[in-house]
Amino acid sequence: MTTYTDAVVSGTDLHARGLAILRRLVGRNDADFHPGQWEAIEALVAHHRRALVVQRTGWGKSAVYFVAALLQRAIGCGPTLIVSPLIALMRDQVAAAQRAGVRAAAISSANATEWPDIARRLDADDLDVLLISPERLVNPTFASRQLPELIQRMGMLVIDEAHCISDWGHDFRPDYRRIRDLVSALPLTIPVLATTATANSRVVQDVAEQIAPSADDVFILRGPLARDSLRLGVLTLPQPSDRFGWLIQHLDELPGSGIIYCLTVSTAEDTARTLAMAGHNVRAYTGRTDAETRTELEEALRDNRVKALVATSALGMGFGKPDLGFVVHLGAPSSPIAYYQQVGRAGRATDNADILLLPGSEDPDIWTYFATATMPTQERADGVLRALSGGQALSVPALETRVDLRRSQLELLLKVMAVDGSVVKVKDGWQATGKQWVYDAERYERIDQARHKEQQAMLNYEHSTTCRMAYLTEQLDDPSATACGRCDVCAGTWYPTEVNQSASARATESLNRVGVPVEPRTTWPSGMDSLHVALKGRISAEEIAEEGRVIARLSDIGWGSALRALLRFDENGVPVDTDITPALAQACLRVLAEWEWDQRPAAVVRIPSITRPHLIDSLASGISRIGQLQDLGWLDLAQGAARRQSSTNSAYRLRDVHDRFSVGPELMSRLSHLGGASILLVDDIISSRWTMTVAARLLRRAGAGRVLPLALALSG
Repeated sequence: MTTYTDAVVSGTDLHARGLAILRRLVGRNDADFHPGQWEAIEALVAHHRRALVVQRTGWGKSAVYFVAALLQRAIGCGPTLIVSPLIALMRDQVAAAQRAGVRAAAISSANATEWPDIARRLDADDLDVLLISPERLVNPTFASRQLPELIQRMGMLVIDEAHCISDWGHDFRPDYRRIRDLVSALPLTIPVLATTATANSRVVQDVAEQIAPSADDVFILRGPLARDSLRLGVLTLPQPSDRFGWLIQHLDELPGSGIIYCLTVSTAEDTARTLAMAGHNVRAYTGRTDAETRTELEEALRDNRVKALVATSALGMGFGKPDLGFVVHLGAPSSPIAYYQQVGRAGRATDNADILLLPGSEDPDIWTYFATATMPTQERADGVLRALSGGQALSVPALETRVDLRRSQLELLLKVMAVDGSVVKVKDGWQATGKQWVYDAERYERIDQARHKEQQAMLNYEHSTTCRMAYLTEQLDDPSATACGRCDVCAGTWYPTEVNQSASARATESLNRVGVPVEPRTTWPSGMDSLHVALKGRISAEEIAEEGRVIARLSDIGWGSALRALLRFDENGVPVDTDITPALAQACLRVLAEWEWDQRPAAVVRIPSITRPHLIDSLASGISRIGQLQDLGWLDLAQGAARRQSSTNSAYRLRDVHDRFSVGPELMSRLSHLGGASILLVDDIISSRWTMTVAARLLRRAGAGRVLPLALALSG
């Protein structure tokens, strides 16, 4: 096969060679460079500059680095290394390059079986472009064996989605900060290109300082960011049922196929289910979607075999569909810059695409939760370093039994600490380097303040009386921001605002649905002996809980708001303990009525609580009375139970509850008279599921039959 290298060697000047490559890339003999594209390529190839290109989605940033990479190859340079943030994005880039004859490959966790062949191709100088994720830079084998040789031979370094380098970027990723070290290891003769569509002036300055000795040495190309094809709008509806109803009624009126973005996994899954039940061809795409299914869903959307994917931000930078017809947000992202990035998925190769935001009153609470959950602290870092102080490498599951953090929080903290040099990833897990990690209070305070400012800017966008596109591009410090003439502020409301009775009824029915299943725990966490808990392996079938039920998740749009109000804390942070509301009591009875159990429970047992005993008692006694179930009272609290710690990860939560309860003599006597009948085990909230698991095990050991967990809400 003839490659671009063969095609351009005979060219008489650099521009002609570059234009020949571009035309082969896009498959058109009349193609020409967009304004700025050639200037960036020339800076890289002719002058070996460090360059930062900030251009709107669809402008052609990938053409810049593919053309520059092949021009470098034509003059005898080594392959270009592209650092790309998502596996799906790398997959698309490799496919596009290969279709055009560019010899490209990617190294990621998704293609480990191909690594040996890729290494052989690198050794044979048979690759023009190699794509890696930033996480690959921390991989011990890659960092020690392949990267040093690549640095010696590299023709160019490309940092795609470069806003991820910056603390101020809307999608900052700790591993991207490693690129500073990679850049500093390169000779100044090696060109470096950073590209992004979402960088304001602060991010531009930060990125420029990280890719060159001085920001003044960087060739910066910033173009207008307004997307002429997008028609923006905001429709504020008072109730969740109105937003669901609008989608049920009007989804098919939106052009082509598109994406419906949601803020949480549960909202995405519930929205997809609701729309599917109303006859719409949609699928859910979230962080819980496995890799194979994600690929299948992406292809279904590209081929217009679905009307929409109902997605979280998991469907983000890695997805490209030039003719995407619409993007609807059911709930607003936490910043206008993140919003601009997501809506930029639409209208790349079409004249028109519709963008609609349906904000919710619960949005700020969700923003706060995600912001606080990801912020590192000195206490957490010290805990990790103590756990690693013995010098032995520990895997993440092993660390979970020594550090009280959820898996996602622990993995993020390890990445931050690794970038700062306090820990290092090795073959068997993570090791401490001996360098202490020091919390940079000033830096994180600045980041926190910036986040609050961005959240307020997003709220201002919702209520803006000026052009929406101009507002978004001004947030990105675009000096050419002007009124678009298309959005609902410039041209008036372009979307229907009414929700008919039929759609509203369907939405209400969906939101009123109760009964989320709660899968039982089947295996004790590994390494519990390190926490002085003698539990390991699979939970015995004679001691396991049955599948449980809750009314809804705390994060749900429907019953979530009523549950959050009931399970609230007062101004001093003390849980409010009150009677269950009539509406939630009725919802709980509906859960029981619709529960398809094999054996109806004969009795009710309460989980003892020091925070909401009155609420749990009102719930259990009501169920007992109305359901005509024997009321067996409470499990006993063990001595010292009031000193229960507030733990977050699975192993520590089990440690806190494994000996918290006991079956007292009175309850033991009552159980003995039931002859192994099923028991309904009642609590207010199910979080880690260990409380129910431990309590069910105790009851089964005391002679109870099946134990059916029931709570008001599911959190976490």
